[in-house]
Amino acid sequence: MFLIPAASGWNVVRATTGQPEGTWDVRAVASIEEAAPLVQGSAELVLGLPVSAVLAQRLRLPTVEPEEFAEMVRIQVEKSLPYPPEEVTSGFEVIEQTEEGSVVSVVAVHNDRLTEIAQPLLSRGIIPTQVTVYAAQRAATHAGTGRAFLLYREEEALVCVISEEGKLGFTSSLNGADAAQLQRDLPQVALSAEMQGIDTSFPRVLLDESLLELRDTLQGLFVSRADLIGVEMPPAASELNLLPESWRQRRLDLARQGQWKKRLLWAAGIYAAGLLLFAAYILALQIEKGRVEQRIERDEPDTAFVKETEARWKALAPAIDPRFYPIEILLHLFESLPSPEVRITSYSQSARQLSVDGEAESAALVYQFADQVKKHPGLQAFQFEMAAPRILPNNHAQFRLEGKPK
Repeated sequence: MFLIPAASGWNVVRATTGQPEGTWDVRAVASIEEAAPLVQGSAELVLGLPVSAVLAQRLRLPTVEPEEFAEMVRIQVEKSLPYPPEEVTSGFEVIEQTEEGSVVSVVAVHNDRLTEIAQPLLSRGIIPTQVTVYAAQRAATHAGTGRAFLLYREEEALVCVISEEGKLGFTSSLNGADAAQLQRDLPQVALSAEMQGIDTSFPRVLLDESLLELRDTLQGLFVSRADLIGVEMPPAASELNLLPESWRQRRLDLARQGQWKKRLLWAAGIYAAGLLLFAAYILALQIEKGRVEQRIERDEPDTAFVKETEARWKALAPAIDPRFYPIEILLHLFESLPSPEVRITSYSQSARQLSVDGEAESAALVYQFADQVKKHPGLQAFQFEMAAPRILPNNHAQFRLEGKPK
């Protein structure tokens, strides 16, 4: 998108949406304040400055090494400018370069003046990607090679531009816009250009189509016939860039802020989506819980019957389970006796436990008996415990072995 000065106000040149590729639209606005909403959100905005806002010079310099050339131009510009270097942004383009010397087009703008012009954009956070001069854009568009004279209107004033190889060689503003004033002023403009070493026999003369009434006047002043030019759609690219360093940094900061905003929006979106999924999951769990509770309520009578039946079976288990038959348990206990020296003297059994009292000729036989009882396959339904046996005066050992159902 391009924002360029017009005869009165500004023109916004932008690619049209929904149209074939390469179609451009020109929108005339009275001020940059009015243009700001139209360029809001543009990824690439080129701001073309009027000639009245810049200082343009044509310098002839000696040819030096390429790495030293830019520094030499900077020094010469600083010497010729009426402002401190830190208050000015400048740029240059090489018109001609030979072994004898170089011809350079230098353009500078005072940063305060540039900020004043672009304030409606800056206040909205719109930082142009390039700041150039509209005269340089017109020269590059219509006279990319050779010399040419351009005449058009900017801010109610006539602008005279001399183009050399598509670069600005000379610029001048004329207050009058009538044919008589033009006839009086153009010879002086030509003389000023010749004093800077510019050949004023122009092969091409270009006249803005809005100044058609001045065509015959130019015909009398120049040998070449004036060709009409309109608003460029779009203007040709210009290497001249007067974007201040502070603007570049601010643009980078805004770009970083934009990236962080996008990241935060993505994070917020993901978080919101996560919350929605979690809410949907909770809702699904609540629905499933309701269904389960309905099934439980429906199956409650059957569940109660099963629980009651299970309780009865558990109560009857010692009576009907062969593993708990007293005769079976006694048989397995006697099978576990390690020797006749171990005798069972008492046996008792209830639904909850059984106890075996006995006596052995030694404590070792008691422990051997307890160990064989715990390992017996027919007694695995019980968990046996035994306290330390009591030693009698005759060295016999009395014991009690207790077992509980597992």
